[in-house]
Formats: sequence, C-alpha cells, structure tokens
Amino acid sequence: MTLERTIVALVSTPSGFAGRTDVLAVPTLDWNHVEPVNEALEQLLGVPTSVLRLISVENGGMMQGGLVTYHVEAHGEPDRTKLHPAEEPEADAPFRAPYARMGGPAELLAWADTEIERTGPAVQVRTWNLSTVHRLPTARGPVWLKAIPEFFADEGAVIKMVAAHDPTLVPEVIAAAPHRVLLADAPGDKCWPITPEHVELIVPRWVAVQNALAGDPQLPPSAVPMPSFGLPDTLTHGDFHPGNWRRNGEIIDWSDAVWGHPALDACRVLEYSPPELHDHIRKVWSEAWLTHRPDSEPLEALDVGRRASHLHNAVKYQEFLDNIEVSERIYHEGDPQDELRAARELLPRDRH
Repeated sequence: MTLERTIVALVSTPSGFAGRTDVLAVPTLDWNHVEPVNEALEQLLGVPTSVLRLISVENGGMMQGGLVTYHVEAHGEPDRTKLHPAEEPEADAPFRAPYARMGGPAELLAWADTEIERTGPAVQVRTWNLSTVHRLPTARGPVWLKAIPEFFADEGAVIKMVAAHDPTLVPEVIAAAPHRVLLADAPGDKCWPITPEHVELIVPRWVAVQNALAGDPQLPPSAVPMPSFGLPDTLTHGDFHPGNWRRNGEIIDWSDAVWGHPALDACRVLEYSPPELHDHIRKVWSEAWLTHRPDSEPLEALDVGRRASHLHNAVKYQEFLDNIEVSERIYHEGDPQDELRAARELLPRDRH
C-alpha cells in the first residue's frame, strides 16, 4: 500500500511571488519529509525547488497526513501556467529559522561548497522548525548537510566530544560552523524495530563514553536534576532512541544534547521500546554502569529517571514552542502537557 498525503505549494521565485499549485499527491506521510515534495514540484514547474516552511495543515495529525501547505522557493523561473493567484506568504515572522527564509537553503549550500566538492545536485531531504537536512553527492559518497536553530547544542562540537573517546560511535564531522554541520554518511538503517542486539551494540559503548566524559560540565545542564545514585552527571544525548541509532553502531542527531543524569537517556530508550524488551534494556544499561561504577545503584536511578525524563521532555518541548514561529508550532502543540501527564501517571497512586 502506498502511503501518501496531499500538498499545496505557495511558490516564490527570483522575480517575486508566483502563486499556488493545485493540490498534489506525494508518496510520504511525514510533514517534514520534503524530498518527494520537491520531486513532484520540479516535475510540475520545470525548475528545482526548496521547501522553506510549513504554513498550515488540514485534517492531519501526529506530524503526518492531511493537506499540507508549504512556502516553497523556486530556483529559477517556474512554468506559471501551473500556478494560480494566491495571497503571498508573510515575508518574515518572529523566530523564523534562517534556513526557512528566501535564500536560506542556497546560503547553506554555498557554505557546504566551500568545504566539499559536489558531484551532482543537492537533495533537500527534510526540513522543519528543528532542522533542515540536505544529502550532497560527492566522490566519497553521500555527505549530509544539517542546520539547526540557535536554541540547540552545537552538534559538531558535541560529536567531537564523543569521538575523542569512541570515534566509531558517531559520524565523521567533515566541517562545522555555528548551527550547521557537514557529516560523513552513517551507513545502515535506523534500528527499527529495536532488537536485543541493537541494545547490546549501542548502550554499553555509550555508557563507556558517558563515564569518560563525566566531570566539569561542557554543556548547559538539564532543567530537571535528579539524585545521583552513584552515577555522574555527564553528556546526555537528549533524544536517545532507536530512530537515532544506526545498524552500523553509530548514533546520530546530537542537537538535543545537555549535561545531565545518564538515566535520562536510558529512560528515553525505554519510552520507545516494546515492554517485552524493557527488562533487557535495564539489564544491559545497569550492568554497563556497574562495570564503571561498582558502588552505583543504576536500577534505582532508572525508577526515578522515568519521571525525570518526562519532566525533562516537557521543558524541552516548551522550549521548542517558545522559540519557533507560529505556523510551525503544530508539530509540538500539546507535547509539554502530554509529558506532564505521563510524569503524573508515574506518581504513587496515593499521591494523586
């Protein structure tokens, strides 16, 4: 069965706003997955395009489906016979990401071209309020260009921190600048569905790096401190789930990183894993920490960490909402409240 949704594009061009497309079907459900969107628009308009931002969604939910309207930049003069009159999108708005503005994608690619030599056109794979990602063909294979908003961690610096202790755990950083990074390809699919083997491949190595990095904070702290249980505050990935693990053993997407208790990462894995794997995850994680900190109490830390993780997520999602433009808040509306409810459900029943 083909999974698809519908889109409308409001198209801006080098000579000004050109109009809107008809409703088009694209073979993807995810709102931020824009590679198929650009493919459909180039076929329709005869010129390459970049999606700048989401404007509205009708009848969709959970970041998927429905009719999605985007603001799109055409790189060249499109076939205007395929466009209809429409109201031009607002030229600017508070908290709009630089890459969501006219000329933003081109500026990112111009920077990347000072660092690598492309062998073909760039492909915009994803874009939304938390990042934009391009795939760049090179003679050495795909290179990934990622840009993020200012409220995130410096991803290039964080990856280098991890690589200093285990370079096999992260992609190679080819080049980095504030809020942008060029990464070598991380071969292999995401670790969906998660298996015991994935846990054994990733978790002990990450624990070893966290233990090695423990000490003076190198990033802002988590907003939700918790008792140590003999474990150190250290670098936490911040979104440590199997979708950010690769089958080659690498971990990607480090922009949520903060300094905090390592149980926050372990609990994130548990949130994204089926119940039948929870005991195995707890066992692998706790045994890994006991290897480095024999006097610690990792299982007790996990029990408290479950609530702390939801509270940490609630603060993080609220930070997203506070720092992104209004039209893109649909991605995260309700998330802080969901996390707070989840934390409340973990309280002892007699305290409700």
